[in-house]
Amino acid sequence: MDNLTLERLETLFFEQGYGKIPSNLPEFNFYCRRETQGMNVLYVIDYRQGLYISKDQYVHLKEKIFQFFQNKGEQEIHVMTLVLCTDTEKARKLCENDSLCWVIDAQAYRLLIHETQTADFYGWKDLLEEYLFSLARERHEEAKPVGVADEKRIYAWSWANIILVAVNVIVFLICTFTGKLLYNRGALSVEEVLVNGEFYRLFTSMFLHWNVEHLFSNMIVLYYVGAIVEREMGTLPYMALYLLSGLMGNLFSIGYELFVNLYGSSAGASGAVFGVEGALLFLVMIHRGRLESMTVGRVAFAVAFSLYCGFTSAGVNNAAHVGGVLMGFTAAAAIVGCRKARQLFSHRSR
Repeated sequence: MDNLTLERLETLFFEQGYGKIPSNLPEFNFYCRRETQGMNVLYVIDYRQGLYISKDQYVHLKEKIFQFFQNKGEQEIHVMTLVLCTDTEKARKLCENDSLCWVIDAQAYRLLIHETQTADFYGWKDLLEEYLFSLARERHEEAKPVGVADEKRIYAWSWANIILVAVNVIVFLICTFTGKLLYNRGALSVEEVLVNGEFYRLFTSMFLHWNVEHLFSNMIVLYYVGAIVEREMGTLPYMALYLLSGLMGNLFSIGYELFVNLYGSSAGASGAVFGVEGALLFLVMIHRGRLESMTVGRVAFAVAFSLYCGFTSAGVNNAAHVGGVLMGFTAAAAIVGCRKARQLFSHRSR
């Protein structure tokens, strides 16, 4: 990877809700967001490629920013300058008299704040340091021999996913020795759930499978896809997502049977497995189209093809598939959103 680029910094600004103001000078870029305390502006100077400006020019340009927003009717304007550079001493001299100015070392991926400069700017110190650290770590991983980083990540154990696969297999083996006992007591049935109040079937049915082919088709997908999702989301969020997807799949199944007035007995982890696939689709999308060996096109095709096969096959609970994939995608978005909101809140509360 080359030195830090402005485009990579822009990714962070956009994620935090900042909009870019068009500029005629490519070395000078402005990003702003309205806050309760006023208009916050990040003024980025790409101080490389032989660019040189004097201190007077620097002060003049910053005054122009204030004038621009004042002309827009803004009363409270807060401007932080970020100097992106490879020569840190040159950058330090440029803004040494400005307390609202930080230097970003584009070679070492470091944020430099000198003693005369403000220690924070509305939580941006921690945001920038963590983002730069993640980019530096990414650069370090890319510098390793091909396949080392990915291999280490891919073969990391995903214990919750392994346990889920094992539980499904063990329950199926028990079913082979007990006949219809567990199916009679745990399979999903509209009558048993809504009339007899056996709501536990909404959960037990997602660990039952009618035959070995049914079990194998679900577990082979869960084993590979679930491992990626668990590594990315964490054990407890992954378990919650799996169970919620299975539950929603079963609720969709009940709703569909009530709608068409056609009832039966259903079982299987398909709703939960489709939920894991839906979660993976969301995760790949927010990782710029690639996560480990998965791409958006590959995951989207797998989900769409699986749904198509379900709709064109007899005896398949398609409603559970649809409910599962929708819940998985939504739950993943909620989990990631809550995680980012918690991180942002912790930054601003410091």
